[in-house]
Amino acid sequence: MLRDRYAPINLFDLVPALGLELEPVLLQLDRLLDDDALFQAVKADLAGRAPRTLVTGRRSTPVECLLRLLVVKHLYGWSYAQTERWVGDSLVLRQFCRVYAQRVPDATTLLRAAKRIQPATLHALLDHVVELARQHHVTHGRKLRVDSTVVETNIHHPVDSGLLVDGVRMVGRLLGRAKSLVGEAAPESRDLFRRRLRSARHQLQAIVQTARRRGEEAADQLTEQYQRLVGIPRQTVRQAARVEEVLRAQGSQAAQAVADQLAGLRPQVEQVIRQAVRRVLQGEQVPAREKLVSLVEPHTAIIRKGKPGKPVEFGRVVWLAEVEGGIISEYEVLAGNPDDAAQVRPSLDHHRRLFGKPPDLLTGDRKTQTAANEAYAKQQGVKQIVLPKAGWKSGARGQQERERWFRRGRNWRAGIEGRISGLKRQHKLKRCLYHGDAGMERWVGWGILAHDLRKIAEAQAAQAA
Repeated sequence: MLRDRYAPINLFDLVPALGLELEPVLLQLDRLLDDDALFQAVKADLAGRAPRTLVTGRRSTPVECLLRLLVVKHLYGWSYAQTERWVGDSLVLRQFCRVYAQRVPDATTLLRAAKRIQPATLHALLDHVVELARQHHVTHGRKLRVDSTVVETNIHHPVDSGLLVDGVRMVGRLLGRAKSLVGEAAPESRDLFRRRLRSARHQLQAIVQTARRRGEEAADQLTEQYQRLVGIPRQTVRQAARVEEVLRAQGSQAAQAVADQLAGLRPQVEQVIRQAVRRVLQGEQVPAREKLVSLVEPHTAIIRKGKPGKPVEFGRVVWLAEVEGGIISEYEVLAGNPDDAAQVRPSLDHHRRLFGKPPDLLTGDRKTQTAANEAYAKQQGVKQIVLPKAGWKSGARGQQERERWFRRGRNWRAGIEGRISGLKRQHKLKRCLYHGDAGMERWVGWGILAHDLRKIAEAQAAQAA
């Protein structure tokens, strides 16, 4: 049964000699999290675990505790295990998270709860938090600056040989599960469930050794070794297809689950095989949009941002819109390597929905500037449009970009670079440790929510001081 909250206790009154209290920022954050809209949104998602979660079953960790624990986790950039340990060790955090003298939920409980929170809920929560910032006069939505960044997925650097071995390993793991379900009843079970990971790793080591050598003989040998390596996942995929048929015929729920996993993984391994053959054996340049760079995180995109120290990144592009007061008013996890200019118009529309009016100032970097974006912003009523033009500028355009208001807007835009750096350092948005598309949405969403709540709390604490 889903509980709302524990009976309140003031732990500080139980040990008055210690003189404990919430620090000013945590005190303001504590009051912000009492907002019923935040509570009800999280409760609605947690209640979807089972049809009668709200009325029957074992008494759960209260919704109020789970909400605060997830905020604390992303506020300090902790793991689930660190959150469990450090909240349990701190009377201040126990009081803040409303755990009181109860047992702190373990890391797996927090993980299961976090997975129940839907990406759409996090976007709705962010809109509500921006409204709270507006109500507390932290922002008025007069300025808007936009930019994009890359949040990396948690994968190793992709190389063709490594991906081929990953495919053999992952399919082999599922074949092992299938063998435990089917047993020796399947025909030719010895060959059917054979795991070829050792052969693949042995061939990978040979490729690494040969790649260090030079000359035509080494190149010919490398080609032969790649051909042998490609043959191993091909055999594994054929096994997987036969095992899937056996599992479907068995009919049990566990067998169907493994068959579904094999059905989802096989096309990805086949894609890895095709791109390895095209690139290595046929010498073809495979376009980035056609490449699969991870079997664990297949949604990972190849992104080129033109950074001198890191020309290629592997992850997802995240679009951010920030208003004055340091409040992130919008985020979007984008597919592929999209054009920044295409995101300006939706951000203006979203800003107008949130604040009921356009910003007085819109600013972005050179990648966001197009004549269509400037015309749309002017049509919407933006007074100062600071989108610097790349390349050659006419005399009138050059004069406009040298005017004081334009330079001030451009200087204010630079602040979002620092904001992105802070999000990556403090809220761990450099690399996503959750899995899948929804995991990326949750990782980014919780990090930005924690950041915005902290900024509102800091502003209120400064006013109260």
